Parts: sequence; structure tokens; C-alpha cells
Amino acid sequence: MKAVKTIDRKQVRPTDAYIEDNMEPKTVAFSTITVVQQMMDVDANIAGNVHGGSIMKLVDNTACMVGMRHTGGNAVTVSLDRLDFHSPVYVGDILRIKTSVNFVGSTSMEIGARIEAESVLTGEVRHTASAYLTFVSLDPEGKPRQIPQIICETDKQKDRFAAALKRKQKRSDARKEAKERSQQKQLQAS
Repeated sequence: MKAVKTIDRKQVRPTDAYIEDNMEPKTVAFSTITVVQQMMDVDANIAGNVHGGSIMKLVDNTACMVGMRHTGGNAVTVSLDRLDFHSPVYVGDILRIKTSVNFVGSTSMEIGARIEAESVLTGEVRHTASAYLTFVSLDPEGKPRQIPQIICETDKQKDRFAAALKRKQKRSDARKEAKERSQQKQLQAS
């Protein structure tokens, strides 16, 4: 049996000096990524449509690329705010995932994703879903680290930034409420 070679993760991560040199604010366009992929039989669910989990994985991977490009380092998923499917994606459709940074905090960022499906045969494009993902940037030791701020150049980008700030506050409020409910249940149980 062949020995499996282990990779020292610190060797494949950016150095502290590289990270510090990349703290200049970046434009939304700098880290925007669109991934295009034709959906195949292996992506199908039992109903014959593309499995939502396959789409979710592609959305998460694409958003991660945006986060890594923006931060110049490792970025990991913290949460995904809803992923509602508006229309099905069929085997053979071209899936287009458009992702960009909407908001940047000190160590985390919101990345928006718009998912579209295009029929190869007719050219019809359907808005399939949208999602907002929160990523945190990690240093080489796996701890949250400061990240570059974002430069919004268009009115649309400024609107997305403002809307993302409101969503961030709602997420924070929801976490606090959940923590309070949990503490109340613990008190009632004792």
C-alpha cells in the first residue's frame, strides 16, 4: 500500500508579510467571479432535476474563491442566509453563478450570489436562486484576521453594501435572541 503524503498547511498558506501587504481596500470588481458549468446526469436528483445540494456546493465554492481573492488568504464559510429556488435547473442547463463581495467588516464579509440557469437549446435564462453567504478570513494559524475594506464604485454596489449592513444586524440580533432562549431553557431545566 502506498504511503499518503501529508501536506504542511502552513506551506500552502500566505505568509503574514504577504497578508499585511494586501490590506489596501479593494473594489467590488476586483474579487467578483462568475462560474459557468453545464449540469450533467451526475448532478440529478430522483425527480430528474439538478439536485439543490449540487447547486449549493457550487455556490459555496464560488463564494469562497471571491473571499480568498478579496482577502489574499484563507476564507471559510460561517453561514448561508437562505437559498430559495425560484425555478428548477435541468440536466443539460448551463448554470451561471455570479458572486461578489457586498459588505466587509473587520474579519468577515458578506458575499452575494445570483444563480441563473440557461437552456442550451432555447437560450432562455431563468433566475434560479439568490443567496448571501458570510465568510471569515483566517490567518495561517486558523484564527480570524483583519481583511481589506471594500470600495463601492457604483450606486448598485452602494445599495448592496447598505442592504448587507442591515442583514448583518438582523443576523446579530437573531444570534442574541437564540442565545437568550437557550439560556432561558437551561434555567427552566435546572
